[in-house]
Amino acid sequence: MLRLLKALPLTLAIAAVSIVATGCSSNNGTKARFVNAIQNTEEYGVGGLDVEVNGTQQFTGVQFQTASANTYIPIPSGNVTIEGFESPGVTTPVFTDSTTLSSGTEYTEVATGFAGGTLTGNNVVLLSLSDDNTLPEDGTLNFRVINASPNSPSGVDIWIEPTPYPFSLQGVKPTISALAYQSVSGYVNVSYNSNNNEGFTVFVYTAGGGTELFSTNVNVSGSVSSASVCTLVLTDNPNGSTMSSFLVVLNDNNC
Repeated sequence: MLRLLKALPLTLAIAAVSIVATGCSSNNGTKARFVNAIQNTEEYGVGGLDVEVNGTQQFTGVQFQTASANTYIPIPSGNVTIEGFESPGVTTPVFTDSTTLSSGTEYTEVATGFAGGTLTGNNVVLLSLSDDNTLPEDGTLNFRVINASPNSPSGVDIWIEPTPYPFSLQGVKPTISALAYQSVSGYVNVSYNSNNNEGFTVFVYTAGGGTELFSTNVNVSGSVSSASVCTLVLTDNPNGSTMSSFLVVLNDNNC
């Protein structure tokens, strides 16, 4: 009996150490995905970017105008260093940046700006955006737009309308107004388009009801009995000086 009493404190101590070690985990439920919006691809090749977080490769071969995946992966939380390298196997960074990630949060990491042939972190901008993937009411979708186009106007107005949209936009309030480069909109809620699952037409104009830059169709999942959360990313044309009409569509939740 005495031996058992003496052993008990040691057992409790081991349990306590285990609890502390678990509590100090660097992941803590933090997850992220990576979007490559660096348009001058000649500086890092067709292989895309390998992306490391605190020296550990997390994303592989992410090409321009693509995401690492629609799903998130666990990464460390706290103050982290994120580096992009030309894929495969080049050791000189295309960019290096730091950000702070909260535990238990999902993030979209977007690299935009312009790469250089050597370490040039000041020319690449890393947008570290926390996500809210809570589903809205059934029969609706939450849309969010990230402006990662260096050659966009000072701000863009965006309409997200059901396809086909037979009406004029004259007098119709933009879904998202004056979205500047390096900015992200809030989530906006729209009703599901029940017209033969034709999705939505996204109209992009210069801010203030100016010139139409482009319009494009976005097909997303959903129904009158389900809900979705989607993120759209504006980028440039590859190696160009204009905004692209191609939208990177991210499946946040059931998109």
